[in-house]
Amino acid sequence: MSDKPLILVTNDDSISANGIAALVSAVEDLGEIVIVAPDKPQSGMGHAITINHPLRLKKSDLFSNHEAYTCSGTPVDCVKLAIYEVLKQRPTLLVSGINHGSNAATNVLYSGTMSAAVEGAIEDIPSIGFSLLNHAPDADFSHTIDYVRNITQQALENGMANHTCLNVNIPAENIQGVKVCRQGVAFWADSFDKREDPFGRNYFWLTGNFRESDNAHDTDLHALSEGYISIVPTQFDMTAHSSLGDINKWKF
Repeated sequence: MSDKPLILVTNDDSISANGIAALVSAVEDLGEIVIVAPDKPQSGMGHAITINHPLRLKKSDLFSNHEAYTCSGTPVDCVKLAIYEVLKQRPTLLVSGINHGSNAATNVLYSGTMSAAVEGAIEDIPSIGFSLLNHAPDADFSHTIDYVRNITQQALENGMANHTCLNVNIPAENIQGVKVCRQGVAFWADSFDKREDPFGRNYFWLTGNFRESDNAHDTDLHALSEGYISIVPTQFDMTAHSSLGDINKWKF
């Protein structure tokens, strides 16, 4: 490895997605780039890992100027394999994305893109997950490049708190600037489209609407609604610290 920062790049939309190509383009002059990404779309996998099937890791020629691999598993599998089998060391920085679609508010819990970044944080690697508010496979990422590069460079130069990653969401167009925010509160009002296959058996497609329940002006949802890039410092400690005192008063 060279003296340049070692930057691991991954995503959840697969190694062939436009978003990861844009991410590589944005950060490739900031360090030595190694790419390990899923061989097929893995959106919505959250922090899943593969334990009941073998993992396949293959070299890829999609990025001619950089070392690249496809992984048959989840985004978190990609990070684990990258650290312990490909790099055999912790990279200087991990960047994940650019995701096709928002990972703002509670979407972070379902996101494979952000779970890769959280896995980096667990390994105490400064990590950033980038997402664009456009689900289309042919989404235009050109307006994100300068912002993604700048945020990545700032992370390299200033460092990040231990066991912390950044959840960065980018408007689909007309960016007004950047705001550091807290995570908004929202939820999916789930419903299922029930159908019947040719053999008379029922099957279901998950559908639903994303509903906001937080109207404050300091959230990622509000920043995005105003055309700003949102940056939410994110951690994996899910302890409800405010409840510790109350639960300790229970009689066990």
